[in-house]
Amino acid sequence: MQGMTSLPDKAKQLLDAANFVVVATSNTDGSPQSSVLWATYDGDDVLLSTTQGRKKETNWLNDPRTSVLILDREDPYTYVEVRGTVAMTTEGGPELIESLSQKYTGGPYTNDEGTDNVRVVCRVTANHVVGG
Repeated sequence: MQGMTSLPDKAKQLLDAANFVVVATSNTDGSPQSSVLWATYDGDDVLLSTTQGRKKETNWLNDPRTSVLILDREDPYTYVEVRGTVAMTTEGGPELIESLSQKYTGGPYTNDEGTDNVRVVCRVTANHVVGG
């Protein structure tokens, strides 16, 4: 396992600007699975939100390795890829999705209302960064 890598300022700037990220996980058969998500960061970790039972979450339970591609919506050729591992917890899940919704949409998050969704905080610790 490679050591932890700092999250470059460019990645933080892109995340502060509410740019979308593409997250890649591995299915149990080894095939790739990708999702477009909202993201933020805490120190040098990228924070993502999902719900228990989603493909991303079940894939990460089997293999925590992941890639997060942060794209600049104004210039998609400007990006930072963060490769690392995910640690997940339900602690702070509703607060994270609310914070992300406010950042990305300017309003409250309502998609979990009336569901039994359990929100998961996905903390990506980088071990390799491309770009930035």
